[in-house]
This record gives sequence, structure tokens and C-alpha cells, in this order.
Amino acid sequence: MRQATIFVMFAAAACLTARAEPSFEVDPSWPRPLPERWINGQIGGVCVDSHDHIVIVDRRNITEEEAETNVPAPTFVMFDLEGNVVDSWGDSDVVPAGVHGCSFDADDNVWIAGNQDAVVQKYSHDGEMLLQIGTRGLFDTDDGTIDGALTNESRERLHRPSGAVVDPETGEVFIADGYGNKRIVVFDADGQYLRQWGHLANAGEREARTPGTFTEVVHCIEMSRDGLVHVCDRQGDRVQVFDRMGEHVRDIHIPTERPNARGTAWWVAFSPDDAQQYLYVMNGGQERVHVIDRESGETLSTFGRPGHYIGNFTHGHTIATDSAGNLYVAETNFGRRVQRFLLVPE
Repeated sequence: MRQATIFVMFAAAACLTARAEPSFEVDPSWPRPLPERWINGQIGGVCVDSHDHIVIVDRRNITEEEAETNVPAPTFVMFDLEGNVVDSWGDSDVVPAGVHGCSFDADDNVWIAGNQDAVVQKYSHDGEMLLQIGTRGLFDTDDGTIDGALTNESRERLHRPSGAVVDPETGEVFIADGYGNKRIVVFDADGQYLRQWGHLANAGEREARTPGTFTEVVHCIEMSRDGLVHVCDRQGDRVQVFDRMGEHVRDIHIPTERPNARGTAWWVAFSPDDAQQYLYVMNGGQERVHVIDRESGETLSTFGRPGHYIGNFTHGHTIATDSAGNLYVAETNFGRRVQRFLLVPE
């Protein structure tokens, strides 16, 4: 009887250990100081390549006062794991206005969008632009202007896209389109239109949380290893999960005790294990990160709070993971920084 009791206790302890969610602590030493006189504007995105280079995309919108003594950092700034700047590039006359989001594809090319523009761009790892989808300044509206009536249907034009991700199996480009349009639009590897889904929810669809409709901003898009497309329905307070063809699979709700107009589902990243067991969601409306069991959609824990101190967030905007499971959070608005959160060993 004693042996059976010990076995049960051991099994229970092992089960609890296996289910223990990840926890994180801020790394106050990362990144290291930028080169002399460089200063960040709003950080529109953060992403990590297969070699654990961390890239941020900077909107370069420093203040007049800051410009008296500093220069804006380049649009693309690449760090190594120690936090050193190892590369940078970007032509302000070429990159999208309002750079927003970034992601690496299977070949370590980096993709960015522009939420004040109408393009998604692909860059090589060393900064050469390889592909552009859409035309700068020509929006998917009835008159082509940023303020024109939405059409949500063009096969050539975008309207204030927020991000893009590439399917490693097919090379197809999935775009969250985004701030103007309310759709996911898919192009082939050469930038030719393939398909789309989604539209702006009406009042009834918002109330019913109708799949494939979006409350306001389609804010992020990421693809998991199992081929599921995770989309941030930001003001809908949910991550909508679709298959590659746009069939709705499930919702992952991002709860809040104090709803506000900013919404909760801002950006997502996956844990680096093969199954990508955990989903990390940046909740910019509440300035916290949710640690979520990806299969059940349950929020297991959260960390962060509003503020300007280390470990706090001011407009926590996008999130990424490296191969060791550490998290990187980029802040826009008045935050204008990137922070690293180290995975705490079990």
C-alpha cells in the first residue's frame, strides 16, 4: 500500500511539473547601448531569425528636441543575442510609411508592412529589397487615397497592412490587411493574388463573434508549425485561428477586466518547442503578456503592467521568441524600446 501511495504521489508531482507554464524575468542588460547619437522612434515590430538575430523596425519619428542632439536609428536594426548592433539598413524613401510588424521566412528574408501605406516588402538578410506587394501611396479604396471608401477586394492593392507571414511549405504570403481593409489576403511567392477572407463585422456579427469577421483592426498574423494561421482581431479581444484556406478553426479569447478601445489581442508568438505548446499574446490594451496553452486557449498566467520602468510596458505592441524561449517585446507610442524577458529555468 505504501509503494502504491508513493507511486501516485510521484505521478501527480510529475504531471504538475509537466503542466507548469513558463515564467519570465526581465533582462535589464539587453540590448546594449546603441551607436553614438542613435535614438529610437516608435518600434513598429520585432522578429527573430533562425540564427537568433533580433531585428526591430523603427519608425524614426523622433521629436524635434531629440533631433537637436541625436539622429534617428535606421529603419532596420539587427542585434545579436548579447544585444550588440550587428547590422542596420533602410531607405526612408523606399520603406513603407508607418512600418508595422516584421517576420522572417524560412530563408531568413525579412518581411515588413506599413500601417500608413499600401505595401508589404521583402528584404534579404543583408538588406536588399527583393519583392514589394502593392504600390506605395496607392490604397485599396474607391479613389486610391488613404481616406477613400473601403473596397476590401483589390487583387493588386492593399490598405494599411499590419503584417505578413510566409508559409514555409508553399511560399505563399499571408497578409493582415489590416488597418484600412479588414481581411487576410494571400499571394504566391511572386506576389500574385491567390485568395482572401474576412470583412468588417457589423453590430450583430460583433455581438455574435462571427468567425472571419473583424471588429476593427486586423493587427497581426503568424503561422504555427502545424499550418494554422493565427490572426489578431485586436478590438474583438480574440485571436482567430484559421487553416491555410481560411476555414475557421477556433477562437482564443484574450480576457480583460477593464475593456477599452485599444483591445487586447495585439500580437502573438509561439514557444520554440516542436509542438509550440504555448502561445504568447501581447495585450497592449492592458500592457501585459498572456501565457496561453495553445491547444485549450486557456490563459495560464500573465506578466507586465503599465509603466516606464524596466519590465513595464508603454504601448507594448509586438512580441517574438528566440530559440531558447526568451521573449522580446517592442513598444511604440511613448515606450519606444525593445525589452528581453528571459525564460526562467524550471
